[in-house]
Amino acid sequence: MSATAPLPQVISVRPVTLPAPSRGHDLEVRITAPITGTELPVIVFAHGFGQSMTGGDPLVDHWTANGFVVVQPTFLDSTKYGLTLDDPRYPTIWQTRVDDLERVIDDLDVLVAAVPGLAGRVDQANLAVAGHSWGGQSVGMLLGARVIGSDGQPGEDRTDHRVRAGVLLSTTGFGGADLTPFAQEHFPFMSPDFSQLRTPSLVVAGDHDQSRLSTRGPDWFTDVYHHSPGARHLVTVHGGEHLLGGIQDYASTATTDESPERVDLVRRTTTAFLRTALGLDADAWSATADAIAAAGAGDAVGHTDAVGHIEAVGHIDAVGHIDSKEDHS
Repeated sequence: MSATAPLPQVISVRPVTLPAPSRGHDLEVRITAPITGTELPVIVFAHGFGQSMTGGDPLVDHWTANGFVVVQPTFLDSTKYGLTLDDPRYPTIWQTRVDDLERVIDDLDVLVAAVPGLAGRVDQANLAVAGHSWGGQSVGMLLGARVIGSDGQPGEDRTDHRVRAGVLLSTTGFGGADLTPFAQEHFPFMSPDFSQLRTPSLVVAGDHDQSRLSTRGPDWFTDVYHHSPGARHLVTVHGGEHLLGGIQDYASTATTDESPERVDLVRRTTTAFLRTALGLDADAWSATADAIAAAGAGDAVGHTDAVGHIEAVGHIDAVGHIDSKEDHS
């Protein structure tokens, strides 16, 4: 039995509470960090609808093992709070999510100080955001996306220039006729404009992700890649549904496409992208993309457990593939 290197030890503290009087509930946050290392970069991770700061461990564990500090707020739509559609806060809950993200970034000093031994070891200027599902829309606004209002015009610009990179996981696409009547009525804010999303970003989507909120198919989750100048790369997870193989939790009963291989693909590609985008390892992304391409090429000669491949190779039976485009920013 071959020896394997032990994973770096991490420390996680929750909840760290930030006062937020206008919100109705104070903002609760979890912080997870390696117990060693200096100049650690930061990922602010936004959960999807109904989830909380305790979700996403398959990603959080991998990111922290690779030297990132991960900060996770719990938004008002979490089932913890039980808000319903008739709650007076609900029409603007999408804006409150963005406010929460801004508050977390503003108060990083406070959050870092709450973790024993972390103060002085974090490079708060080396900051990325990541989000899953509704969390993708939320962090997308910090990257430059805007919400189209009832007048048909893009609304407020919430771009945060402190954010250097983004990861958009299963992020919802265009609104209007692309939404079901139910979604049009109850979630009119699901109408993004991606034309000014210029911060370098990675998009991850499952090719079996069929949303009940959209009249379209899984390609709906790739709109942000095709229509924003900042989304440089698209990782397509073959057979992946909304939880991309199980990124929400190690034992989530909500996962309908459970696959350690899919989760590993998401972990490896997101980590590599962020390490390159944040200047930690110039070769991380290209090396990972090359490895996925090689695995896909190997699949053509009968190797069936490849992780994924670059679409240009032309095979579609690996776990996933990567598309890339030129920098248009």
